[in-house]
Amino acid sequence: MSSPEVTPPAELPPPPSTTVAARAPQPAVPEIKSPWVALLLSVLMPGLGQVYNGHFAKAVTFFVAFSGSIYLIAEGHPLPFGIFLPFVIFWNMVDAFRSAVLINARGVRALEEEEVESPWWGVALAVMGVVLLLNNLGWLRLGALVPYWPLLLIGAGLLLLRRSMQRRPGNGPSV
Repeated sequence: MSSPEVTPPAELPPPPSTTVAARAPQPAVPEIKSPWVALLLSVLMPGLGQVYNGHFAKAVTFFVAFSGSIYLIAEGHPLPFGIFLPFVIFWNMVDAFRSAVLINARGVRALEEEEVESPWWGVALAVMGVVLLLNNLGWLRLGALVPYWPLLLIGAGLLLLRRSMQRRPGNGPSV
């Protein structure tokens, strides 16, 4: 009988070192945003609080809505745009404050992970630009659209109503 062949033991990894390894560098802590600074900047000029928070598409949208409202009021349409102007200013201030609070609540995040803004801010800005371009080219008269501004309120109200109905629990079909 032959003796069984002895296989060499497998290579084992070396035992872990007992010395303390140097700690990896911690990611940079993002700048804390002061909600009150964002609010005060928004009071100075609509959109500045959003720039402070790093939301540039929102900033441009608020600024265009603010200046567009002033332009349309000066063109002789004070009723709808005189109401819209304080709304833009107030919404701008609330958004800047709220965004700063949300940025701070998120805590530490990697600096290269830039927050993606909603595409609707870009859509809103593009629509405003197209409307103003068409007005400047004479293809659209913004003054002629003034009687139809309540349609925006109706559409916004229907959208809010639809959203609230979709979020309501137990909104399934009744049997």
